[in-house]
Amino acid sequence: MEVHVIKPTLNDAIFGARTRPHLLHQTVVMQLANRRSGSAATKTKGFVRGGGKKPWKQKGTGRARSGSTRSPIWVGGGTVFGPTPRDYSYRMPRTARREALLSALSMKSREGKLIVVDKLELEAAKTKIMVKALAELNVSSALIVIPQADSKVERSARNLPKVKVLRVEGLNVYDLLRYDHLILTEGALKLLEERLAA
Repeated sequence: MEVHVIKPTLNDAIFGARTRPHLLHQTVVMQLANRRSGSAATKTKGFVRGGGKKPWKQKGTGRARSGSTRSPIWVGGGTVFGPTPRDYSYRMPRTARREALLSALSMKSREGKLIVVDKLELEAAKTKIMVKALAELNVSSALIVIPQADSKVERSARNLPKVKVLRVEGLNVYDLLRYDHLILTEGALKLLEERLAA
């Protein structure tokens, strides 16, 4: 498979925006928070098995009164103020998310790490074909953006640890910053400009 690099005229409003480090940071923190499962949990004394019977009678033993062997001060007892399942996700304002995406795209363009190819059509879903195509572009770490679903391209890159394939609608700041190069097909570039110019 031959890969042809093209030099299209890029939209300055999208690929010439100023870099805003604070928005990039906020967006990455938001994305990572949204990925958290929030399933950490501990058992309070009401959830620990056992402890239904009063250990000893209330009065007359000389010992401190006690109602359950699952009290937090007993070995094998419940946990006080432990973590409970929660939702860590939140949303930044839409304009802030858009500005962060423009900032990341512009940064790739300014650093010369934006590559636009005419198309990515693989004859088969083979990892070695994708490796060969990336070698032609002299790229080892890349985020590849395609206009629509393409099982051959997606499956060919699946086993490469430093390569990820996304569709235009899935493009995000975290992945843009995570991979060295951004590879766009001509169709993906057109769709991206239409989407961000709106």
